[in-house]
Amino acid sequence: MSLLEIFYAVEYSPLLIAMRSSPWLFPVIATIHLFGLAMIGGAVLAFDLRLLGTGLKNQSPRELARQTYPLLLTGIAVMLVTGPFLFMCFATKYYYLAAFWIKLAAFIVVLSLTLAVRRRLKDTDDDRLVLAWRKPLATTSLLLWFTVALGGRLIGFP
Repeated sequence: MSLLEIFYAVEYSPLLIAMRSSPWLFPVIATIHLFGLAMIGGAVLAFDLRLLGTGLKNQSPRELARQTYPLLLTGIAVMLVTGPFLFMCFATKYYYLAAFWIKLAAFIVVLSLTLAVRRRLKDTDDDRLVLAWRKPLATTSLLLWFTVALGGRLIGFP
């Protein structure tokens, strides 16, 4: 079975047909998904802009990471729960969209970066580590999250 055939089978399963037929279910899930993106956006912007030396200068990067990490994880969890439902509703359409594959790749990379590197920075007491990696980490994180958001926008709502 090819990947396209799998996408087709998912999209045309009885559950997804019912979901697409509902006038309110898809918009509600999409709205919740955007709330997840907003939570991530707030946490990422607060922390990454601090790493770049702008905003919230009264807090150390380590303390700000500790404060924003729960919001970031909540936003990621919301997107991981709602995203597959949005995908499955129009899976064959997304199969042909380069923006979908770029978004997916950027999301996997930034999720790995977030869960591995950012957590380490949050838990470290070594300020030299934070200072050494702050600008590359913040720049990479912002670019990847922007790519995820832009990919979502380019996919658009059917």
